[in-house]
Amino acid sequence: MRVSVPLRQAAKLLNHGPTTLITSAAGGRRNVMAAAWVMPLDFEPPKLAVVIAADTFTRELVDASGELVVQVPPRALVDLTWTVGSTSGRDRDKFEAYRIATSSATRVAAPLIDGCLAWLEAKMIAQPPALAKDFDLFLVEVVAAWADDAAWQGGAWHFDRDEQRSLHHQSKGAFFTTGAPVEAALIHPW
Repeated sequence: MRVSVPLRQAAKLLNHGPTTLITSAAGGRRNVMAAAWVMPLDFEPPKLAVVIAADTFTRELVDASGELVVQVPPRALVDLTWTVGSTSGRDRDKFEAYRIATSSATRVAAPLIDGCLAWLEAKMIAQPPALAKDFDLFLVEVVAAWADDAAWQGGAWHFDRDEQRSLHHQSKGAFFTTGAPVEAALIHPW
């Protein structure tokens, strides 16, 4: 079940570096793409850096709307993640073509993809035009955050089943999943 995550904890949803799905919507059209280059930047208000290539349909929609949703797909959605990251939505609606179930977001027009581990609704932050033009980089503020309570408990990830582990893209459709947690101890120099 999707549960609200306090905005102060939104960065923790992405700190482990997962591959993400970006949804966008503008002018009655919508799209979804996979993105590996998304990272937290700040806690209050929560901010993210998102790279979206200039020639993508998602970029066109984000430029028009100034908003997007970042989602964390689980292993169960690996085929869908690779597919939407390898095809264009400019000429067809990927949601219809691949029968992607969605829910409405609360603060942005872009849809939430059902079955994900986390959802971060975000709006663009005023930024120098060169960031997007020269580097395809967007700075966004998270305005609502959600997580699947089967994997997010007590403000931390708990991947108890393989199919719910998050994805990490290596190259050309090869992914690995988040592994088992390891607790570190401080090393004292004395």
